[in-house]
Amino acid sequence: MSPKIGVLNISDRASAGVYEDTPGQACLALLREWLATAFEADYKVIPDDRGVIEAELRRLADEAGCCLVVTTGGTGPSPRDVTPEATAAVCGKLLPGFGELMRAASLRFVPTAILSRQTAGIRGRTLIVNLPGRPKAIRENLEAVFPAIPYCLDLIGGPRLETNPEVMKSFRPK
Repeated sequence: MSPKIGVLNISDRASAGVYEDTPGQACLALLREWLATAFEADYKVIPDDRGVIEAELRRLADEAGCCLVVTTGGTGPSPRDVTPEATAAVCGKLLPGFGELMRAASLRFVPTAILSRQTAGIRGRTLIVNLPGRPKAIRENLEAVFPAIPYCLDLIGGPRLETNPEVMKSFRPK
């Protein structure tokens, strides 16, 4: 049985059909490129609503059994950006190093990276990682933290994910 990975694009406008869901599709494309392990994607576009985000994160972790959930969008300072709050509310442990590294990686490209509030946390045996909502920033941020994700999943009792070493090398201590 293939492991499940949740990809959740959080966007009022994309969920209303105002524009195409390019962030979520960009994230899914990266996962397919970087992972050698076959996986089943649980993919959804939802609005910037804290209750909806929390419910969907719980569903992906508890009911769908996703080992990894990657969100795109809702990490800025605007009033509708509530993804980090929803993530913190459903996680038993937060992993602040993910957000620190993602912001540091983004600062190489834009000074406004300090406004971003990406985070990560663990719910049961699920790692939840919040990414920004622009495809270029999604790649830059996920590229920075992805080498640690397979080992994190090992540590929390998730399935073993292998990366495609030509495009993404993961790190596991010997």
